[in-house]
Amino acid sequence: MLDQIPYLPYVLSAFIGIGLAASAGFRVFLPLFAVSLASYFQWIPTHESFDWLSGLPALITTGIATIAEILAYYIPVIDNFLDTLSVPMATIAGSLLFASQFADLGTFSQWGLALIAGGGTAATISSGFAGIRAASTATTGGLGNSIVGTTETAGAGIMAILAMIAPVIAAFLAIATVIIVVILGRKALKKLRKRKETSNYL
Repeated sequence: MLDQIPYLPYVLSAFIGIGLAASAGFRVFLPLFAVSLASYFQWIPTHESFDWLSGLPALITTGIATIAEILAYYIPVIDNFLDTLSVPMATIAGSLLFASQFADLGTFSQWGLALIAGGGTAATISSGFAGIRAASTATTGGLGNSIVGTTETAGAGIMAILAMIAPVIAAFLAIATVIIVVILGRKALKKLRKRKETSNYL
């Protein structure tokens, strides 16, 4: 029955790609590690263009990078420094993960969609949390940053798992997350600007 729905495979691929891209917006390497782990144990299929993700070297590399990234966000100052790198890196990771779901399309269509949908989703979430962390640093002296970091790690893990086992739910959660993060990020940046203006006035 479902097989008769036009373009269903592409729709599901889009849902998976959006979910994985959203995960990359929270943490760059965790979704790459999740996909590498799942494809290494053949829990999910991989296109031949992305066979390198299912290899042991990629699994080990992304695993080490994931642990290092998670721990680094609990180190004061380092977490804010990483935010300057996270947006472009998340954009690349989100685009790559989205593109991995559309390997059957032409190169231009594949990477065009990947940059807009995957990269855009990841960049929006990453930049939103960067703003939230900056506001947390300014208002709590960095004491609240661990809560922000834990939220990001949890969000990355949940989105990565949902993208592979419940892509429709993951896609809707990704869209909701983008909206919420944009709203919270803007509020956080406004508070930060007001705080700076007040301190400059004094």
